[in-house]
Amino acid sequence: MGIVGLMSVRIFEDTIFYDPFLNYFHEANKNISFPDYTWGKLIMSHLFRFILNLFFSCLIIYCLFRNKEWTIQGGILLIIIFGITFPIYLYCIYDRFELGYLFSFYMRRFVIQPLILLLIVPMFYYRKQLQRTTKE
Repeated sequence: MGIVGLMSVRIFEDTIFYDPFLNYFHEANKNISFPDYTWGKLIMSHLFRFILNLFFSCLIIYCLFRNKEWTIQGGILLIIIFGITFPIYLYCIYDRFELGYLFSFYMRRFVIQPLILLLIVPMFYYRKQLQRTTKE
C-alpha cells in the first residue's frame, strides 16, 4: 500500500499539487522562461506533498521491519532532510535558480520525492542483520 501510495503521488502530481516548476524541469531547458508562481500556494502544496510522502514512506518502513521505533526514527530522518532541503529549494526559487540549474533541480528532488527512503531501508536492514548476529 505504501509503494502504491508513493507511485500515486508521483503519477497524479500534476493534478493534485500546485507546482509551476513541474513543466520547467520536465523541459530540461535552461533557457525556458522562469514560471510565475504564488509563494503561499507553492509552499502549502509542497508541505502537503511532503506529508503524503512521509505517511507512505513510514508505512513502507513499518511493513518491512514491523518496528514502531524504527518507523518513528525513519520519519524523523525524513523530516530532518526535508527541513534542510526545503528552505534551500525556496531560496533557489527566490534567486531564480542563479545558484545553478542542476543544484536547484536536485534540491527540488529531495523536496518532492522521498529519496532518503532509499538510504533508510538499507540502513535499517543492515541494523536488523547486526541485531541477528549479536543475538547468536
